[in-house]
Amino acid sequence: MTEPTSAPGKGNPLKRAVSAGRSARAAAGFAAAALALFALAPLALSDFRLGLLAKYLCTAMVAVGICLAWGRGGLLTLGQGVFFGLGGYAMAMHLKIADAGPGNLPDFMQLYGTATELPWWWRPFANPLFTIAATVLLPMAVAAVLGSFVFRRRVRGAYFAILSQALAAALAIWLIGQQATTGGTNGLTDIRGFFGYDLDDPVNQRMVYFVIAAALLLLVALARQLIHSRYGELLVAVRDSEERVRFLGYDPANVKLVAYVVAAGMAGLAGALFVPAVGIISPAMIGIVPSIEFVIGAAVGGRASLAGAVLGAIGVAWARTALSEEFPGAWTYFQGLLFIVALAFLPGGLASLAGVVKRRRTARPTGEPAPALPLGEAA
Repeated sequence: MTEPTSAPGKGNPLKRAVSAGRSARAAAGFAAAALALFALAPLALSDFRLGLLAKYLCTAMVAVGICLAWGRGGLLTLGQGVFFGLGGYAMAMHLKIADAGPGNLPDFMQLYGTATELPWWWRPFANPLFTIAATVLLPMAVAAVLGSFVFRRRVRGAYFAILSQALAAALAIWLIGQQATTGGTNGLTDIRGFFGYDLDDPVNQRMVYFVIAAALLLLVALARQLIHSRYGELLVAVRDSEERVRFLGYDPANVKLVAYVVAAGMAGLAGALFVPAVGIISPAMIGIVPSIEFVIGAAVGGRASLAGAVLGAIGVAWARTALSEEFPGAWTYFQGLLFIVALAFLPGGLASLAGVVKRRRTARPTGEPAPALPLGEAA
């Protein structure tokens, strides 16, 4: 009796070896990242610097989603600030209600508003379980509605990027105009507690950092699982040749929609954890400029590499903090130039630099003499 045929690729020793090697490298990378985040960083950094790192890690969480949607799916998501803001405001609303205490209005409503009770759309966020779910599910729901409308009409490329950026601008403008219920330009500020923990206590601040670090590693693991699954292969196929995928019987709109929705959920979770790390959320943090900054970090590090996108986002966020203090007027131009240079000369980001050097070396082995030129050309 013959044995059943194995699935394609599973019986190939070479593919098994490649997959095992990739898994071993990934496990080593996760171990190194966990060691750096949970042991080395808390020992080496002061409480202030550790708080800044927590902020940078939230930016890296957004970059993980961008790596999936843009790096693998070709979706230039210039509106991730929308989903970051939805998650951030959802968390901030709950924390402001908790800080105010039972039966009291948040402080800014007492100052700017005339209402005597919470607006109806604030009331569900008094429930912590609803809030935790909403920080992820609300951005995903908005992305699902927008993505269904856009992808089924085959909007792609620059048109999709402009549309997503316009959505970020619209949300920021709406939040600014609702000062009595959203804090307006100032946003939701002076957040002092996090599910019963006092954020003024350095111990609790470190706890928030550890939660953010753990969430980042979990998102990277989830994104890696998607990228190396059959869905990840299909996503790359849609990016490279959408019509061929449609000919094979798949709907490219659904494939792109999944990546867009997952990236939105990651951005929403990042925004929710950003609030206790920084203590504020405002329209200035979720508009067009922050959305572009999210993309720049992923592009500089390497949008097709999870490690590159994460490290690039952290590096660009750190550079923004460090250099903007010294060159406040020139940092924005430097950031834009960095983005242009990365896309023009190193499209794969810094993560692809080793591969580029290796290809150039193999193209012309070291020590190989230059081809002889005719006498006329040599002269």
